[in-house]
Amino acid sequence: MAAVKASEARGDPPLLRAVELARVVAGDGAGIPSADLAGILVSNLCFAHNSPSLWKLVGQAMASRLLCPLHVLALLTSRVLPQRRAQPEAYRLYLELIKCNVTSSSLVMEAGPNRDKITKSIADALQLSKIYGYCGTEFGHVVIMFVLAVVTKLIDSILEDCGFPSGMAEGQEGVYAIEGPQPMDLDVKRVSTENQNEHREQLRRKNTVMALDVLHMMIADRKIQSFLRLIFLNMPEKFSSLSQRLSSIEAHKVALETLLPSGHKINDLLIDIRRVCNANYQPNNKRIVDVLGNMRSGGSLLGQLNGAGRAACWIIFDIYVENAIDGKHLSGISAIEVLKEMTKTLQVLNEASWQETFKALWISALRLVQRAREPLEGPIPHLDARLCMLLALIPLSVAAILKEETDMFGVEGSKILPRRQGLISSLQDLIQYSGLLVPPSSVVNAANAAASKAAIFKSNYNAGVVNSSMVAQTDSSTKAVGNMLHLIIEACISRNLVDTSAYLWPGYVGSSGPLKDTTLSQESPWLNFIKGAPLSGPLIDALVATPASSVGELDKLYNIAANGSEEEKTAAAKILCGASLVRGWNIQEHVVGMVVKLLSASLPSDSSTSTPGNMNHYLSQMSTLNEILLGVSYGDTIHILSLYGMLSSLTFDDGPRLIDQYRIYENPYLIQVPDVAAALMPLCEAFGSIAPPPNHKSTILGETSAYSVFSCAFLCLLRLWKFYKPPQEYCLAGRGGSLRLELTLDYLLLMRNNCIDFSNSSAPSRDSYNNMGSVNEVPAQPVYIDSFPKLRAWYFQNQACIASTLSGLCNKNPVHQVANKILSMICRKMNKGGVSSGNLSSTSSSSVSGSSVNASDDSFQRPAVPAWEFLEAVPFVLEAVLTACAHGRLSSRDLTTSLRDLVDFLPASLAAIVSYFSAEITRGIWKPVPMNGIEWPSPGASLHSIEAEIKEILASAGVQIHSCYPRGVPPMLPLPMAALVSLTITFKLDRSLECIQGVIGQALENCAGGSSWPSMPIIAALWTQKVRRWHDFIVLSCLRSPFGRDKDAVAQLVQSCFSSFLQSSSSGSDITANRGVGALLGDSITNQGLRLPMAPGFIYLRTCRTFHDTYFVSEVILKQVIEWSHKLANGWSFNGPPQLKSGRTSLSCAASMAYQVAMLGGGLLCIAGGPLVVQVLYEETLPTLLLSAREQSLKDPGPVSSTLQGYAMANMLFFCGSLLWGADRTSPVMKLSFLSRRPRVVGTHMDFIAGVLDGHILLGCDPGTWKAYVSSFVFLVVKFVPSWLRDIKLDTLKKIAAGLRSWREHDLALSLLERGGPQAISVVVETML
Repeated sequence: MAAVKASEARGDPPLLRAVELARVVAGDGAGIPSADLAGILVSNLCFAHNSPSLWKLVGQAMASRLLCPLHVLALLTSRVLPQRRAQPEAYRLYLELIKCNVTSSSLVMEAGPNRDKITKSIADALQLSKIYGYCGTEFGHVVIMFVLAVVTKLIDSILEDCGFPSGMAEGQEGVYAIEGPQPMDLDVKRVSTENQNEHREQLRRKNTVMALDVLHMMIADRKIQSFLRLIFLNMPEKFSSLSQRLSSIEAHKVALETLLPSGHKINDLLIDIRRVCNANYQPNNKRIVDVLGNMRSGGSLLGQLNGAGRAACWIIFDIYVENAIDGKHLSGISAIEVLKEMTKTLQVLNEASWQETFKALWISALRLVQRAREPLEGPIPHLDARLCMLLALIPLSVAAILKEETDMFGVEGSKILPRRQGLISSLQDLIQYSGLLVPPSSVVNAANAAASKAAIFKSNYNAGVVNSSMVAQTDSSTKAVGNMLHLIIEACISRNLVDTSAYLWPGYVGSSGPLKDTTLSQESPWLNFIKGAPLSGPLIDALVATPASSVGELDKLYNIAANGSEEEKTAAAKILCGASLVRGWNIQEHVVGMVVKLLSASLPSDSSTSTPGNMNHYLSQMSTLNEILLGVSYGDTIHILSLYGMLSSLTFDDGPRLIDQYRIYENPYLIQVPDVAAALMPLCEAFGSIAPPPNHKSTILGETSAYSVFSCAFLCLLRLWKFYKPPQEYCLAGRGGSLRLELTLDYLLLMRNNCIDFSNSSAPSRDSYNNMGSVNEVPAQPVYIDSFPKLRAWYFQNQACIASTLSGLCNKNPVHQVANKILSMICRKMNKGGVSSGNLSSTSSSSVSGSSVNASDDSFQRPAVPAWEFLEAVPFVLEAVLTACAHGRLSSRDLTTSLRDLVDFLPASLAAIVSYFSAEITRGIWKPVPMNGIEWPSPGASLHSIEAEIKEILASAGVQIHSCYPRGVPPMLPLPMAALVSLTITFKLDRSLECIQGVIGQALENCAGGSSWPSMPIIAALWTQKVRRWHDFIVLSCLRSPFGRDKDAVAQLVQSCFSSFLQSSSSGSDITANRGVGALLGDSITNQGLRLPMAPGFIYLRTCRTFHDTYFVSEVILKQVIEWSHKLANGWSFNGPPQLKSGRTSLSCAASMAYQVAMLGGGLLCIAGGPLVVQVLYEETLPTLLLSAREQSLKDPGPVSSTLQGYAMANMLFFCGSLLWGADRTSPVMKLSFLSRRPRVVGTHMDFIAGVLDGHILLGCDPGTWKAYVSSFVFLVVKFVPSWLRDIKLDTLKKIAAGLRSWREHDLALSLLERGGPQAISVVVETML
């Protein structure tokens, strides 16, 4: 300060004084800019030596870089702002310094000890640790925190100077207070004249206006906006302080505009801050090809498409729901969870309104029902599952989406939130789609009843009856014609998604009015049940056939099933598993929960199943359990249970009303498939340990016994995890995991136990809404397979049987003795003819042998052993009889009879038969046997007829295949396959055998798929001869067979999918137009039989799980996307002028279609391959394609084609990832299943991109394709899923940003870094400075 005063005394100008200061600082050895000097000058300036000359010196020192502008401004901010009323001159000069420095490039500083010291001083001066909780000293972070602090303090100053509260949160009143006495009083010249006071008051008012101008200038600056956006994106909790100020400004906006001359800038200020808060990336017009950039940045993509093109953007909905209906694949994840996440993802990707999103979802489900509205007659028609998807699962997924919105924003009176309003509008729009709303014949009565209910309500409403209880008292003779919309509305009303005002929507009830029918409608049996009618035979049959209409009816029924007499429990269980479970769409989730609860409630509190008391408990529940298990085994029921999968808690707007007293929803996740498996395991363990009575002969006769309950429970359990999958799937897994997300018993238990852990950890948060208490609640405990030693032993034996051939047994082994008894039992008829069990097994590697027994001693021939011991011996018995047949010691007829005797005695042995035969078929060690009608059943002429039909259907879909059995070639099958199919055709079509029929059909298909021998046409011909009315169903099932091994057929099918999707008729402007979805998946598959031509997409979805080489499929799909992009580019460029600028509209249309092609490719690939193939696509397939040399047909594609190819590849890759991982997965179930691999997979791919951009990897593709690919992929990630970038290494982000800047993609590079998380903040700041 001595040097400053001396220079001032000499009258030196500010520049010379600054030079003198620099000389003094350099002489002291301090670095420049000097932190100490700034502190000395500011402390004197405020306010001991508060003179204009010193202000000029400080300004000159900042301009000459002797002082750090950021440091000086931080020191002044903490001193001047609190004294702005008493020191208006200092405040004015402070504002001038901010105006000149805060948006300039002079804020940058070289790294070094001085910068670290200055950074710490800035943080201390602004009290960043106290106000914002930031304790670091990293330069980039301090810079953006400085900007945030200055902006918020200026806003507070303006509000306070205008007489309004500043908007500071509680506890921040002392933000501007400076401890200790204020030195400003030392040299303040107190002039009491009125002129002087008036002058200073005017200056204060001008300062407020100038503060607004400075604030407006700062917020409008792109650099400042970028700094604030960094905080908003990466430190939202710190940005909340600015959000509070923004609310205060909005609250006093009108008054501020009136008080301040430049009040119009208030609105500009709010707009600029909202722009900061808009995290969606909006590109500028300088993209690779302007038209592509304009297409994506000029509004939503859907806004540029019309007609069928808009429908095609939702193709993923149609693909998923159709694929989910295939009952040959059970998913452990609820369709509700998948649909919820998929709907949210597509709404973001398509940039659509919620109205259009929900409308597309409803229309996809309506198409699903219409596609098979008159199902083919067969064992499992799947119409019930299709209706379940439309009327239960989709309403529940919509409910979950609306609940998220309600939890986020709350409910304000009668205000309708945007998502719910979108739902209402979408339902109102459905009225116009009469063609999709025609109900299947089986639900016409239900639709008419729903329409009649609405007509009655409307009639009473018009008559002035508004009381709900009075409305319920209606004339039952009123009739109206209904459609699927009436059923949809009822499903939504029952879940509180819409209210009964929907009955008054225009066009909802026919304008002609309800029809009057003189015949009174039949009274619902549930009404009699509620009134107290006893559960007698006729009433039970009526309740089984009629679905319940309310939760109250289910409530009473559940009480009986849980607490009634033995007969009442059995009857209630039978009713519960009847129509209410399959067709009770409005209450189906409750029924599903009750069924699972009843299975679990039947378990004793002690986990041990071996104690006598527990055995008695199980035996006392045997009849009830038998009814539940038979009901679950029927038709589509297991499939429906799997669609519910792992279900989120269904608590809607009216709170936890979902049968809380039974604790069905006691956890935040109701796990259907895993919970059913966990409930079935102790039942299997217990009943499998109980020996049958000595006189036990057959379980097929309908008697309830330990064997029958065990068999039903065991086969149900195995259906949940598909034990009869071809063994190749276990061999082809590779890369440390299965090709698909297949269910295994271990995986089911893992999902259940993980969700229990999650529910226990989140228990406190549930108490707030689950306050109804519980009755005898037993906390859910993890279930491990080790708790069930006998099940565990069989499980490992089954896996060993699949992995290798059986090893020998010594004669004294207990399994050997049981196997001998089983052989004696099944060979009793053959023994009468001189064949002994010892002769059967003399060549068997299992060494099962023994002496002939007396055929008349039936009790000795039947092994009265527990089911587990019986099952353990079955594989050795199978090996013995199969070997005997192969060596001619046992006829084919006797082999079939012995297998049937095994299944009759213990139906669960079918599991061992299928598992053993499947493994043996796959090994290919058995010679084929002629199916000639002599030794084995003959398919006869039906074989060639079936083959011809299969070829005709596939040809209609664009797939040409060769005949497997030309005329004159005798049909043959491997011995295990011949034995298995001969066994299956011996079963009668009886409902009591549903648990067996649910296994054998799938087992036959999978075993045929596991064999290199073309078996399926022969199997189909034999079954067609057995059940002629199933002919079309069987032929449709056989369409899978050619694709298991024939890669050329797979490639043709994929190509046909793309061709039908893009080349079909484009007429029509409706979302239901034929182009795209209709041509791909078909409008109707069945119409008095199979309807030709068959849609290729439908065949693809039915066959994609038989593709053995899914990596090949992914390559084919990717190449199709590239080829179609090339065709689209060439086609549109030829239609327009040669100048790209003039042909912009045509190119935009081509790009829109390329977008649809990419979405189709992503959907087909995800369905066929699952998570692992998507991972390989990211890590290997697409990088390999980009590194490889271009194919001859695509060389020199031209700029338009190469750009579209890169654009389409980027979109396909992005769609696959977003469908699998989403933008923001809120479901722990989805996180458990998919998200764990995302950081590594996406990180590996981004590392590849960075390596190419950095010059370390050489490309083989066209440079234009690469440029378009990188820009498009980065753009999609930045815009739609910025959360992915937080897991990417900072060095990778820097390299990609540098590459983008070299292509003049500066905005995209900056947005990439902005969303890179806290790690990238300093890089962004230094880049901006």
